[in-house]
This record gives sequence, C-alpha cells and structure tokens, in this order.
Amino acid sequence: MSQATGMGRKVEPGRFTAAPEEAVTVFLIGMRANRWWKVPAVMRTASAMPRMLRYLGENPEAGMLGFHSWFGRTTVMLSYWKSPEHLQRFAADRDAPHLEPWRRFMKESAGSGDVGVWHETYQVAAADQESVYSDMPAFGLAAATRRVPIGRGGNTARQRLGRGRVGAAAGRPSREK
Repeated sequence: MSQATGMGRKVEPGRFTAAPEEAVTVFLIGMRANRWWKVPAVMRTASAMPRMLRYLGENPEAGMLGFHSWFGRTTVMLSYWKSPEHLQRFAADRDAPHLEPWRRFMKESAGSGDVGVWHETYQVAAADQESVYSDMPAFGLAAATRRVPIGRGGNTARQRLGRGRVGAAAGRPSREK
C-alpha cells in the first residue's frame, strides 16, 4: 500500500500518468475541529485513524491501495480502494478497527458541533481517469496503482482522457475491439 512518507521521497524526473488496469474507488475522508479548544473531543476523533491505517497496511486483502493525508483544522485523507465493496466491508467489519470508533463518535460527539466528520466516495473506471505527475515522487493514483511515462499522444489532459482511441496514450490498451 502506498502512502505519503514526507519530504525525503525520491523525485522522479519527467512526466508520468497513472495507469490503473481496472476501476478504482476514490475515498476522501476527513474531520474538522469546529471548536478547536475542545481538545479531548478532537483528539478522540483524530486518534482512531492511525489504528485503522495500520490495520489496512497489515491486511492488504481489505482492499485499500494507498493514501495521502493532509493535516490542519480540517484534515483530509485521500485514499484509493479496489472497490466500493471492499470499502464498505471494512467499514462494517466488527473485527476491523472502524466500526467501534464510529459508534463511539455517533454516541459521544455527533450533534455536539465540536468535531465535524465527512467523506465522499467515487467509483472511477480506468478509462475515465486522467492524471499527470511532473517531477514528483510517486504520488496519488499512480503510486496506488501503476505509474507510466507520458508518451507520444499523451501530452494533454484531453489526449490522456481520449485513450480509448487507436494509438492510446501512455501505453494503455485501447477500448476498441
């Protein structure tokens, strides 16, 4: 599973794109310290995520492909999953470290206004995504799936999204039969 590891990651010169071989589920999740001075409520909510990420890293069959996190008053975690079913199975699994903290949040914090939580889920077909990474360490969808150099015919977003045509950009298979 790929994850952000800080400033020391190796920069790969050149232009690359993600080349997932099948659909990917993109899951954004986060929290907001609405009342930052309510430190116990904020910390109780925030402290659940590291245990979940550890579990997902140790159990690749759970389906998380990779993630990146950003921290501030509003935190954001961008993650990639094999399927919505993998994500939903993890969320509902009584033996995984999600359900108990979620129930605790709903009982102790939901509705108080102290901490907000949110998520968004997107199912993206391999042929319907486009990305570019220029002079970057492995990142995002390319780090979670497969990263390939941008080749002839793939210099623009329009070309990369048009990869179903003959001469698909970045070495991806054509959708034409």
